[in-house]
Amino acid sequence: MWILAGIVVIARTIWNVKKGDNLAVVGLGGLGHMAVKIASSPGVEVTVLSRSNGVMILLGAPRNPEDVFAFQLIGGHRSLVGSLVGGTKETQEMLDYCAEHNITSDIELINIDQINEAYERTLKGDVHYRFVIDMKSLR
Repeated sequence: MWILAGIVVIARTIWNVKKGDNLAVVGLGGLGHMAVKIASSPGVEVTVLSRSNGVMILLGAPRNPEDVFAFQLIGGHRSLVGSLVGGTKETQEMLDYCAEHNITSDIELINIDQINEAYERTLKGDVHYRFVIDMKSLR
């Protein structure tokens, strides 16, 4: 998810904003978390909005085509946008950019024997970061 989030954020924000610009990020979840870190690194003023502004972002293509009702979009002041996940070149650019600016994803490292507890916490909404399993605990 971190690489996906980084590529989407890089593709949609970093290459299009510059120092002194203002950027609003809706939500501080996976994509929002990385958007704030990546976009603020070149000096962009970032504001996080806690409510949706009616924008749905499709990442990649859905398995089955979806019907889009134009009048619901227009009447509700809604937007529908799409983004393909970056290829090898974009992935490398994002990784290089993050390494150069010391941008990392916030995680909670757990041992494999904590996986059930992590799952229960996820169901309860008690997750502040991404859970990452320490592969050393598999030994």
